Amino acid sequence: MSDIRAEDEVVRICQELIRIDTSNYGDGSGPGERVAAEYTAGLIEEVGLAAEIFESAPGRASVVTRMAGEDPSASALVVHGHLDVVPALREQWSVDPFGAELKDGLIWGRGAVDMKDMDAMILAVMRDLARSGRKPKRDIIFAFFADEEAGGEYGARYAVDKRPELFEGATEAISEVGGFSATIGGQRTYLLQTAEKGISWLRLVAHGRAGHGSQINTDNAVTRLAAAVTRIGEYKWPIELTPTTRQFLDGVTELTGVEFDPDNPDRLLDQLGTVARFVGQPCRTPPIPRCSRAATSTMSSPNRLRPWWTAGRSRASRNTCWRSCGSLPVPVSRSATFTATSRLRSRLPETWWIP
Repeated sequence: MSDIRAEDEVVRICQELIRIDTSNYGDGSGPGERVAAEYTAGLIEEVGLAAEIFESAPGRASVVTRMAGEDPSASALVVHGHLDVVPALREQWSVDPFGAELKDGLIWGRGAVDMKDMDAMILAVMRDLARSGRKPKRDIIFAFFADEEAGGEYGARYAVDKRPELFEGATEAISEVGGFSATIGGQRTYLLQTAEKGISWLRLVAHGRAGHGSQINTDNAVTRLAAAVTRIGEYKWPIELTPTTRQFLDGVTELTGVEFDPDNPDRLLDQLGTVARFVGQPCRTPPIPRCSRAATSTMSSPNRLRPWWTAGRSRASRNTCWRSCGSLPVPVSRSATFTATSRLRSRLPETWWIP
């Protein structure tokens, strides 16, 4: 039996993962996860487990291994993480985002929170189990996916669609978040996630008159669209409480003595500190502008511009993300078009006008 314990190597594993740049830009231009997948597979195989690396596209690699349990007839558990990270601009960091510097008792770097820290914890515990010879009660499938930060099409989605045999017999899965501690009303509390935020992509298109950048253009698609995006972003969506959210807020009231007021939700949410940013979202359906595109050069004014939006909503009745299953036209002026998914149609105003 090895004297190495999980806590002895978890920091090193986390640092080495962070130092592998796996930035996911969402357009396939990033470095991919192959190097990180090979590093992960090496750690798995080093303790005698078999690791399988597979790619959904060049460089978009995931890793899966299975640890046999005592009871082969029992259902298997999937413990999974993701190897990609959101991009980091070095000039906006006080440290190298891929340096994994140990400072003030903390590891600093992109992925230190989401989620190479948990990847490292999973790997360290898995390696400790393998070295000790202890067997879990049931099979545990450890998976490290690509592309989580851009929707999972090249990672978890691909694995489920193309490699379902890797997850044979699995009935449950555990991954990041799900529950964490917070101080509410002076007491340590543990939050339990019961749903996953749903998303629906919306597209708003504005039209104007194209022209040379040196000329005044009062029919400018950019300014028209910017005004429309501002109005949508500042729209105050109504409070809608699911039974799960209502139960949680009642629990906060019990701890703090502050009642929830639908006309002034911030009074109770302020009791939650930074957790309020997560808890406040399920009370509304917020539109979040993500990006814009225009067919233009730096020397001309575009005649067409469109932003992409995410409209999200936590749904207590399910724990999987849903996407648009169809679009429904909304009446607009002749200068713009806007489509909204039918699932969100009832929450949108009747008309989005772009004057």
